[in-house]
Amino acid sequence: MAVQDRIKRYRRSGGAADLVRVEVLVPADRRGDILSEAARMRNEHRLRKERLQRSIDQALSLYRLRILDNIDLDRLSDLKEKSRVVANALMERGDARAFAIGRRMLAELGS
Repeated sequence: MAVQDRIKRYRRSGGAADLVRVEVLVPADRRGDILSEAARMRNEHRLRKERLQRSIDQALSLYRLRILDNIDLDRLSDLKEKSRVVANALMERGDARAFAIGRRMLAELGS
C-alpha cells in the first residue's frame, strides 16, 4: 500500500478520523503555546471519546436486550451517533439507572 493511501485511510477511519489539520501563522516565540494548546485539545478529545465508549459499554452490558431490540449499532458511522442512539434508547426504555446513564451520555455529547 502506498504511503499516501495509508495516510488517507488513517485520516478517514483511523485515530485521526475526527481530527483536522490546521495551519496558522504565529510569532516564533509563541509557537510553543500553540503546540501545547493543541496537545491539550487532543487529550481532552481523546478522554471524551474514552468516556463515551465506556458509557456505551456499560449500557450495553447492563441493558443490551432491553434497549437494542431493533437497533443495529454497526450501521452507525461514528461514536457520537452511537452514543446519541444508545442514550435515547436508555432514556426511553430503561429504568432509573438507565435514564441516568443516558442523561450523562447526552451531557457529555453536549459539552
